[in-house]
Amino acid sequence: MRHRIAVVGAGPAGLTFARVLHRDGHPVTVFERDPAPDARPPGGTLDLHAGLGQLALDKAGLLAEFRTLSRPEGQAMRILDTDGTVLRDWHPRPDDEANPEIDRGQLRDLLLGPLDVQWGRGVAEVVPGATDGGVLVHFEDGRQEAYDLVIGADGAWSRVHPTLSPVTPHYTGVTAVETSLDDIDARHPDLARLIGDGSMAVYGVNRGLVAQRNSGGHVKVYAQFRVQQDWHTSLDLSDVEGVRASLLALFDGWAAPVLELLRRGTVFAPRPLYVLPVSHTWSHVPGVTLLGDAAHLMPPLGAGANLAMLEGAELAEAIATGSGDLDKVVRVFEEQMWARAGRWAKMTAAGLERLVSPDPAQALALFDEVQAS
Repeated sequence: MRHRIAVVGAGPAGLTFARVLHRDGHPVTVFERDPAPDARPPGGTLDLHAGLGQLALDKAGLLAEFRTLSRPEGQAMRILDTDGTVLRDWHPRPDDEANPEIDRGQLRDLLLGPLDVQWGRGVAEVVPGATDGGVLVHFEDGRQEAYDLVIGADGAWSRVHPTLSPVTPHYTGVTAVETSLDDIDARHPDLARLIGDGSMAVYGVNRGLVAQRNSGGHVKVYAQFRVQQDWHTSLDLSDVEGVRASLLALFDGWAAPVLELLRRGTVFAPRPLYVLPVSHTWSHVPGVTLLGDAAHLMPPLGAGANLAMLEGAELAEAIATGSGDLDKVVRVFEEQMWARAGRWAKMTAAGLERLVSPDPAQALALFDEVQAS
């Protein structure tokens, strides 16, 4: 039996779900609010874990292509003290494929492949039980369509989420401000050497500065600090020099080479970090479920996209191999998702507390623990 299935959101979770079902010959329609794949910057690089994101890609038949695109050297991590002293300088082995990096845009294009994605189709509301036991999707353009199952994979501020849960994301107390540097090896060779092959991080009291290599000489820089939720509203984001001055004041006294990451940044984008409660669940509603950030928004510490992709792959496999009782398949999946996501949400929440902490030694200890595990 071929069910009518729609995915809301063309991110890693929704696309992985659709690719695995597509591999089984089951059609899935993906709706995405963005008007085109490249309508906005795709974000920074992702490290896909062997037992999570890579496993999901294997289920989709895309692991070999991923390995061609990924950057194992991007696993390298260097930690500096605020005075510029190198505290840790870790490099992966040549054959280490545990957590290779891939740009989000490259991952998106890999997953898109032959999928039926309807761009520029924002969803306004999802109404279960509205038509013959199915689910009615109301679009922002006034149209509506009915499905047997609607997957909400549309991120932190999901339009599908309210159908299942009244709980909304809350502010963690930490804001990140993102900037970037292009063609770093040619234009900023001193900073290229400072960062190394992968990422570099510096942690101080209640703040940190992280630089992360993407492909093509592009580097993302994230200034992270504890601040009021509305801190950025007092800034004129079009005044780049004014924003730069505010950030440099927050990191006053740090080593000059480290602060060059902020001095040479071009555009600054504030990103307050939000999360859903660690144990977030909902009462099952036939015909609707959630994946990824829409279900369990966590601090951005390397778990979210990995979990989202594996969830998408597992749900798709369960539908493809199930008995045909779609509602039962989704119920079982949700129980399994909640249990695993709860463990990761607890770990990442504790990790953020240690990374942006009154005691910078906590961040270094966390790095050592991760490397030893």
